[in-house]
Amino acid sequence: MKRVLVLAEGQTEERFIKDVLNEYLWTREVVLIPKVATTKRVKRGPDFKGGITDYRKVENDLCRLLGDTEASCVTTFIDYYGLPKDFPGMSTRPSGSPLVRARHVEGEWERLISHPKFHAYLMVHEFEALLFARPEEVCTAFHRPEILADLEQI
Repeated sequence: MKRVLVLAEGQTEERFIKDVLNEYLWTREVVLIPKVATTKRVKRGPDFKGGITDYRKVENDLCRLLGDTEASCVTTFIDYYGLPKDFPGMSTRPSGSPLVRARHVEGEWERLISHPKFHAYLMVHEFEALLFARPEEVCTAFHRPEILADLEQI
Protein backbone atom coordinates (compact mmCIF):
# COMPACT_ATOMS: atom_id res chain seq x y z
CA MET A 1 0.00 0.00 0.00
CA LYS A 2 1.46 3.37 -1.04
CA ARG A 3 1.14 6.20 1.48
CA VAL A 4 0.59 9.65 -0.02
CA LEU A 5 0.68 12.61 2.35
CA VAL A 6 -1.60 15.48 1.33
CA LEU A 7 -1.29 19.00 2.70
CA ALA A 8 -4.93 20.10 2.73
CA GLU A 9 -6.08 23.71 2.97
CA GLY A 10 -8.72 23.05 5.61
CA GLN A 11 -11.03 20.62 7.33
CA THR A 12 -13.48 20.44 4.40
CA GLU A 13 -10.72 19.30 2.06
CA GLU A 14 -9.50 16.87 4.72
CA ARG A 15 -12.94 15.25 4.92
CA PHE A 16 -13.20 15.04 1.13
CA ILE A 17 -9.83 13.29 0.95
CA LYS A 18 -10.78 10.82 3.69
CA ASP A 19 -14.36 10.12 2.61
CA VAL A 20 -14.26 10.36 -1.18
CA LEU A 21 -10.77 10.15 -2.64
CA ASN A 22 -9.55 7.41 -0.30
CA GLU A 23 -12.49 5.18 -1.13
CA TYR A 24 -11.60 5.41 -4.81
CA LEU A 25 -7.83 5.04 -4.39
CA TRP A 26 -7.93 2.23 -1.83
CA THR A 27 -8.69 -0.28 -4.60
CA ARG A 28 -5.55 0.94 -6.37
CA GLU A 29 -3.32 0.25 -3.34
CA VAL A 30 -2.99 3.94 -2.45
CA VAL A 31 -3.97 5.58 0.83
CA LEU A 32 -4.09 9.35 1.16
CA ILE A 33 -3.21 10.80 4.56
CA PRO A 34 -4.41 14.39 4.79
CA LYS A 35 -2.70 16.93 7.03
CA VAL A 36 -4.46 20.27 7.48
CA ALA A 37 -2.24 23.31 6.88
CA THR A 38 -1.09 25.04 10.03
CA THR A 39 -1.91 28.73 10.21
CA LYS A 40 -0.32 29.45 13.59
CA ARG A 41 1.93 27.47 15.91
CA VAL A 42 1.64 28.10 19.64
CA LYS A 43 3.88 27.01 22.53
CA ARG A 44 1.00 25.66 24.60
CA GLY A 45 -2.17 24.07 23.33
CA PRO A 46 -3.09 22.96 19.84
CA ASP A 47 -1.88 24.77 16.74
CA PHE A 48 -4.36 26.73 14.66
CA LYS A 49 -5.23 24.92 11.45
CA GLY A 50 -7.00 25.61 8.16
CA GLY A 51 -6.56 28.24 5.51
CA ILE A 52 -3.48 29.49 3.71
CA THR A 53 -2.16 32.74 5.14
CA ASP A 54 1.41 32.91 3.87
CA TYR A 55 3.87 30.78 1.98
CA ARG A 56 6.43 30.22 4.76
CA LYS A 57 3.89 28.37 6.91
CA VAL A 58 3.02 26.12 3.97
CA GLU A 59 6.70 25.52 3.27
CA ASN A 60 7.26 24.52 6.92
CA ASP A 61 4.37 22.05 6.76
CA LEU A 62 5.71 20.59 3.51
CA CYS A 63 9.22 20.15 4.94
CA ARG A 64 7.76 18.19 7.85
CA LEU A 65 5.75 15.96 5.50
CA LEU A 66 8.71 15.43 3.15
CA GLY A 67 10.70 14.20 6.14
CA ASP A 68 8.40 11.17 6.45
CA THR A 69 10.49 8.40 4.92
CA GLU A 70 7.51 6.03 4.68
CA ALA A 71 5.59 8.34 2.33
CA SER A 72 5.64 7.50 -1.37
CA CYS A 73 4.99 11.12 -2.22
CA VAL A 74 3.69 14.40 -0.85
CA THR A 75 1.11 16.53 -2.61
CA THR A 76 -1.26 19.38 -1.85
CA PHE A 77 -4.99 20.07 -2.03
CA ILE A 78 -5.12 23.87 -1.94
CA ASP A 79 -7.28 26.40 -3.76
CA TYR A 80 -5.42 28.49 -6.34
CA TYR A 81 -7.86 31.33 -5.83
CA GLY A 82 -6.74 33.57 -2.99
CA LEU A 83 -3.18 32.25 -2.72
CA PRO A 84 -0.93 34.72 -0.90
CA LYS A 85 1.23 36.90 -3.14
CA ASP A 86 4.41 35.45 -1.62
CA PHE A 87 3.77 31.99 -3.13
CA PRO A 88 6.39 30.85 -5.66
CA GLY A 89 5.49 31.88 -9.19
CA MET A 90 2.68 34.25 -8.24
CA SER A 91 4.59 37.34 -9.37
CA THR A 92 5.62 35.76 -12.69
CA ARG A 93 2.31 34.20 -13.76
CA PRO A 94 1.73 34.33 -17.50
CA SER A 95 -1.42 35.72 -18.99
CA GLY A 96 -4.00 33.14 -19.92
CA SER A 97 -6.61 30.97 -18.32
CA PRO A 98 -6.69 30.29 -14.58
CA LEU A 99 -5.56 26.72 -15.36
CA VAL A 100 -2.45 27.97 -17.20
CA ARG A 101 -1.68 30.37 -14.36
CA ALA A 102 -2.18 27.72 -11.65
CA ARG A 103 0.03 25.21 -13.49
CA HIS A 104 2.75 27.86 -13.68
CA VAL A 105 2.60 28.37 -9.90
CA GLU A 106 2.70 24.59 -9.34
CA GLY A 107 5.80 24.30 -11.55
CA GLU A 108 7.61 27.14 -9.81
CA TRP A 109 6.67 25.71 -6.42
CA GLU A 110 8.00 22.26 -7.33
CA ARG A 111 11.18 23.84 -8.67
CA LEU A 112 11.71 25.76 -5.42
CA ILE A 113 11.02 22.77 -3.14
CA SER A 114 13.21 20.60 -5.40
CA HIS A 115 12.30 17.27 -3.80
CA PRO A 116 11.56 14.19 -5.94
CA LYS A 117 8.60 13.20 -3.75
CA PHE A 118 6.84 16.57 -4.01
CA HIS A 119 4.05 17.02 -6.57
CA ALA A 120 2.10 20.27 -6.19
CA TYR A 121 -1.64 20.40 -6.89
CA LEU A 122 -3.69 23.58 -6.83
CA MET A 123 -7.45 23.46 -7.30
CA VAL A 124 -8.27 25.97 -10.05
CA HIS A 125 -11.81 26.32 -8.73
CA GLU A 126 -12.81 26.63 -5.09
CA PHE A 127 -13.32 23.26 -3.42
CA GLU A 128 -17.07 23.87 -3.29
CA ALA A 129 -17.23 23.60 -7.09
CA LEU A 130 -16.70 19.84 -6.65
CA LEU A 131 -20.07 19.63 -4.94
CA PHE A 132 -21.73 20.30 -8.29
CA ALA A 133 -19.86 17.49 -10.07
CA ARG A 134 -22.35 14.94 -8.69
CA PRO A 135 -25.34 16.81 -7.23
CA GLU A 136 -27.09 13.54 -6.38
CA GLU A 137 -24.32 12.80 -3.87
CA VAL A 138 -24.92 16.15 -2.16
CA CYS A 139 -28.62 15.32 -1.89
CA THR A 140 -27.78 11.95 -0.38
CA ALA A 141 -25.29 13.42 2.10
CA PHE A 142 -27.84 15.98 3.31
CA HIS A 143 -30.82 13.58 3.12
CA ARG A 144 -32.58 16.07 0.83
CA PRO A 145 -33.54 14.32 -2.44
CA GLU A 146 -36.04 17.08 -3.20
CA ILE A 147 -33.25 19.60 -3.95
CA LEU A 148 -31.72 17.59 -6.80
CA ALA A 149 -33.45 19.53 -9.58
CA ASP A 150 -32.32 22.86 -8.11
CA LEU A 151 -28.71 21.67 -7.81
CA GLU A 152 -28.71 20.30 -11.36
CA GLN A 153 -30.01 23.62 -12.65
CA ILE A 154 -27.22 25.51 -10.87
